[in-house]
Amino acid sequence: MAVDIEAINARVKQESRLVDAVREEVGRVIVGQQYLIDRLLIALLCDGHILIEGVPGLAKTLSVHTLAQTIGASFVRIQFTPDLLPADVTGTQIYNPQAGEFHTRKGPLFANIILADEVNRAPAKVQSALLEAMQERQVSIGGTTYPLPAPFMVLATQNPIESEGTYPLPEAQLDRFMLKAVVHYPTLQEERVILERYENSTKFEVSQVVSLDELMAARSAVQEVHLNDQLRGYIVHLIQATRDPRAYRMESLAPLIAFGASPRATIYLAQAAKAHAFIDGRGYVMPDDVKGVAKDVMRHRVIITYEAEAENLTPDEIIDRVLQGVAVP
Repeated sequence: MAVDIEAINARVKQESRLVDAVREEVGRVIVGQQYLIDRLLIALLCDGHILIEGVPGLAKTLSVHTLAQTIGASFVRIQFTPDLLPADVTGTQIYNPQAGEFHTRKGPLFANIILADEVNRAPAKVQSALLEAMQERQVSIGGTTYPLPAPFMVLATQNPIESEGTYPLPEAQLDRFMLKAVVHYPTLQEERVILERYENSTKFEVSQVVSLDELMAARSAVQEVHLNDQLRGYIVHLIQATRDPRAYRMESLAPLIAFGASPRATIYLAQAAKAHAFIDGRGYVMPDDVKGVAKDVMRHRVIITYEAEAENLTPDEIIDRVLQGVAVP
């Protein structure tokens, strides 16, 4: 069946206007951080969740809150702490002595965008409750299952500096995050603008520039972005190379990778590449789209060995070597 690239391009250009509108509105509050904003948009357009890692003070929370305001989505911030209980997140049943019956009080998870701040500070029971919501888009309270609102998106942050009072996230939960974005310090020029903008404690108001209906239409357009068979093969080879680097003549990587990326990485890499093309206003995926999101999709799925850690290698450096070793179609 022939693919009408021109028709797809026309629709993508029409629907992707919301990207520029959101970027412009968010830019009124957030200085720089274009990488983070784009990754938030990719996850939002693909109905995925995102894990954000960075030191304190890099506007991670502010970026998420501002994005929610620009699309008119309900937003809840949950501060994860070691004494947090599952019921504090999902909700619980409350007994009414006057009526002699229980009624359900829904928790903060019942919102469109959930910011799980310092997610790795909560114990395993809370992570399990969050995992059901992330995967099934539903919450079980007192034997009854309640669907979560659509869209539903979890944006979790974690601080790479402190390890006291933290719990490593289970691999199964990490795999549910479509992307892991690593946020870095602003540039010299950006920090100067931040200082000038905020030294007088000026508050910037953000307006809704996109409706949830427009967001859903954009999601539909992202799914139509064309991904040809050659690039599908390229994506599969990239993932396979993290599992069996010797098969791709990368013998030096074999002792450095304990576990390769999961099949979810294959699916998410294709979806994220489509969204990356959509953000650029294109109705077709190019190899650069795949490369542009490869680290975000795989850095939390490729588990490195102690030998790699001893050599001070990071998952990002391993993924760079995989990208160099797999032939581009």
